[in-house]
Amino acid sequence: MKNITILLALLFIATSASCQKSKKSEVPQAVQANFMSKYPGENDPDWKLDDHGYWESHFKIEGIKYRADFEANGAWVETETSISKKDLPEAIKSVIKDKYADRKITEVELVQHFSKGQFYDVEFKQKGKNMDVEFRSDGSIIEVN
Repeated sequence: MKNITILLALLFIATSASCQKSKKSEVPQAVQANFMSKYPGENDPDWKLDDHGYWESHFKIEGIKYRADFEANGAWVETETSISKKDLPEAIKSVIKDKYADRKITEVELVQHFSKGQFYDVEFKQKGKNMDVEFRSDGSIIEVN
């Protein structure tokens, strides 16, 4: 019984440590400065260093959740916001109906990207890693991951 208690305590500590957000003081100054210039008035984002080495900021504007990614040198990469699939442009809905009708949508995001511009990222459930399809508003496919 004592071993189980110790094991559970260690598991709790390890899980808690891996889910912690970064302190604002850990975020590079260039990242913070660019964030503030891009989103003036938003002064309390939650920060996290993601698996790609980008600094993710999570914040809300007028009740809408956003995530903005920055490189360590402060360069903005992209900003995403979750949207409902009913808010997708009709052209995208039509392509999904024609090409992906047998798949379940797990997430839809409106993305502003530094090089790709605006697009919609639709995530479909599949065995293993889910599939992401990036669409322009006219229904054209940019990329499938």
